[in-house]
Amino acid sequence: MANLLVGTASWTDKTLLESGWYPSDADTPEKRLRHYAEQFPLVEVDSTYYTPPNARNSELWAARTPKGFTFNVKAFSLLTQHPARTSALYKDLRPRTEKKNLYLKDLDATSVDAVWERFLGALGPLYDAGKLGSLLFQFPPWFGINRRNKHYILEVKERSAPYQVSVEFRHASWMSEDNREETLDFLRSYAVPFVCVDMPQGYRSSIPPVLAVTGDLAVVRFHGHSDRWESRNIYERFGYLYSEEELLAWVPHLRGLADEAPTTHVLMNNCYRDYAQTNAEQLTRLLHD
Repeated sequence: MANLLVGTASWTDKTLLESGWYPSDADTPEKRLRHYAEQFPLVEVDSTYYTPPNARNSELWAARTPKGFTFNVKAFSLLTQHPARTSALYKDLRPRTEKKNLYLKDLDATSVDAVWERFLGALGPLYDAGKLGSLLFQFPPWFGINRRNKHYILEVKERSAPYQVSVEFRHASWMSEDNREETLDFLRSYAVPFVCVDMPQGYRSSIPPVLAVTGDLAVVRFHGHSDRWESRNIYERFGYLYSEEELLAWVPHLRGLADEAPTTHVLMNNCYRDYAQTNAEQLTRLLHD
């Protein structure tokens, strides 16, 4: 199962630091990352969704982790067609506006190109060190299946090359019974990895737990089953601790993906206190038993 990596989304969440999961002597960012990397071979960087990364952080992350460690990086919100805080945008690229949030459409083409160039360039040290896994493009709930959005996915893949990308949907149309095969065929034809999800069902943003390999990488993200999925409080949304029985039921499915895909990434995104780390440890054990 060497091609199946298990990790968590984030290693710096404030409630994780408060939970006691880190030993008392892991009292600096460097020591915490080194400790995390001793436990897991994979992590997802979520902070880059809110604020673009910088090359210095990439250099430090690469230096503080062992050979073979992998960072998946969540794409900056502007590039996934979510709104981004105006204050988070590169200062010299901010348009003159009183808006607190901006969309990609609010920038001219030159500025859009510059955002892409700087975002990708900042990840160069990770890529050069062989530690950059996938760029996660999680699209918003209003990003439904249509020709324009398919073209944008292909633009994302082209702009990001040679980096690997993966796509996660939050609009049910992509995985509806009528459109599911069309979506998977489209992704397979361009070798774009589909992100499988385990998440609460019955909401506008709910995607069923479809398992499919559409590229050289399979990605599964576990969001939990909180009954407060639409809460604005992220800890209410993701504060769900999986039982061992729930995880055990996933083991044959994850092994099946690993048999089909060259590499499989499994990420626990139930980031509240040490829930994700606890479940990632349990799942790793179950997969290797």
